[in-house]
Amino acid sequence: MVLTGKSEEKIAPVATRTKVANWKFGLVGVFFGIVFVKAEVISWFRIQEMFRLDSFHMYGIIGTAVVIGIISVFLIKRLNIKTLQGDPITITPKQFSKGQIYGGLMFGFGWAITGACPGPLFAQIGAGYSVVIVSLLSAIAGTWVYGALQKYLPH
Repeated sequence: MVLTGKSEEKIAPVATRTKVANWKFGLVGVFFGIVFVKAEVISWFRIQEMFRLDSFHMYGIIGTAVVIGIISVFLIKRLNIKTLQGDPITITPKQFSKGQIYGGLMFGFGWAITGACPGPLFAQIGAGYSVVIVSLLSAIAGTWVYGALQKYLPH
């Protein structure tokens, strides 16, 4: 039996809770991937249309996500919403640096060239576009290079 600090309430061991949480997150990830496929968010052609300013489709999806994010953060702050474990949610202010401009440009160029940002890479692989594994490996390599050079970059 595992006891919490003040109460005599029984709780599941950490390993069991972690496995259950991982299954929940995995199911949400699969559902999110299916939504990406069905909404054509992972379509290389849709992404190219966006960068060529030929279609509103992707801008509508991204704009909707931004509006939902703004409303969510507003509600979290206004209603003091807590995590499922009861911990407070704190959103710390971010400080601007010129490195964010360079990083954003590199991210945008990579997105335009490969036709995917990091999230949809997994959905594209899951949809059977195996060539996207090259993009995934490149993203991982880029992250590693950034970690290695981080102390020399403007922050």
